Amino acid sequence: MKSVIFHIDVNAAFLSWEAVYRLYHKGGTVDLREIPSAVAGDASLRHGIILAKSIPAKRYGIQTGESIPEAKRKCPGLTLAAPNYNLYERCSAAVMEILREYSDTVEQYSIDEAFVDMTQTCHLFGEPEQTAEMIKDRIHRELGFTVNVGVSENKLLAKMASDFRKPDKVHTLWKSEIQRKMWPLSVSELFFVGRATAKKLFSVGIRTIGELAQADPAYIKSILKKQGEIVWAFANGLDSSPVMKQAPANKGYGNSTTTPFDVTDAPTAKKVLLALSETVAARLRADGVQIGVAAVGIKGTDFSYCSHQRVLPVSTNITLEIYQAACGLFDELWGGSPIRHLGVHTSGVCRENFTRQMSLFDGADYEKLARLDTAVDAVRERFGADALMRAAFLNQPIDHMSGGISREKREADYSGMKPE
Repeated sequence: MKSVIFHIDVNAAFLSWEAVYRLYHKGGTVDLREIPSAVAGDASLRHGIILAKSIPAKRYGIQTGESIPEAKRKCPGLTLAAPNYNLYERCSAAVMEILREYSDTVEQYSIDEAFVDMTQTCHLFGEPEQTAEMIKDRIHRELGFTVNVGVSENKLLAKMASDFRKPDKVHTLWKSEIQRKMWPLSVSELFFVGRATAKKLFSVGIRTIGELAQADPAYIKSILKKQGEIVWAFANGLDSSPVMKQAPANKGYGNSTTTPFDVTDAPTAKKVLLALSETVAARLRADGVQIGVAAVGIKGTDFSYCSHQRVLPVSTNITLEIYQAACGLFDELWGGSPIRHLGVHTSGVCRENFTRQMSLFDGADYEKLARLDTAVDAVRERFGADALMRAAFLNQPIDHMSGGISREKREADYSGMKPE
């Protein structure tokens, strides 16, 4: 049986979701998708980058990831909307719920993308293109925003197809269509080819996906090492990865945050590390795992970055233990320059039943600390993250549960929203 894989991609997801919410739930009078607009972080907290932009904004050359001042220089009349990740997560869940009505094999690839294996169920609804149109139109009708759907025999080609002309389109990219539809495209448009890789390929005269596909794979490997094998296979439409119903287990856990001010002293930096350790350790305990390696990353105000890691004496998911390791790494790593971004990362995940080996030299009651963490998790789960806060964070500008999606991006304030 010929495989049938769909790739669903929400068009300008954050911007679309924000536009629909404002129109249908907040009394908005103008569709953000139809004017130069963008979803962007709070510049006062140094999160001021463009997260998503409308098609009219794109015509001004505005790009995702650039700063608000850069975008404003290109389009002084740009309308900005604050991000609301709680809303976006609900919108994403609504899309996945619809997709699971068509197949029980749905892989959420990101908050706004999913793969659906329709091989066993497509015949229940019609031909592949007809079924894809049905899903696309239903999402638009029921949820108010548009998606692109790519249809093919494997995940790679389905994803490439969904990136063809947007928005609100269905495109196929069967293997028989590769030479006509994919090979003429720039090599920079191939999945897994970033700017650095594209630059290397351009430098040796390989400018299109077709030229990459027809090149000697050994030659490509000599230029790009291991990645060369992958991109050459992708250029030829080769991909054997299955659609996974369940996400693979995490190989590591981490969180980082951009501080709202330059950090210039170790005590303040260590408060940030404590807040990050709180969120990382809570995620470890929620998943029932421990980690054996801790790492700290520091980004300076000049955007230079450095990191340092350490293998722990024993695997752990105790907040205080992870924090102490992070502080030790920080002391070894930091040279005194102003800091704008800090991260706590872990690896060496242990999922087996774990019993700590007691030591005569232990200076802490780890069993007691573990019980304390469990109690704190339970209280925060029931009453919210702010129900319990360490005294070190009282009257401090540092969020006691930092990292990941920052607090101001969790819930946007629409009280001052004016008709556009």
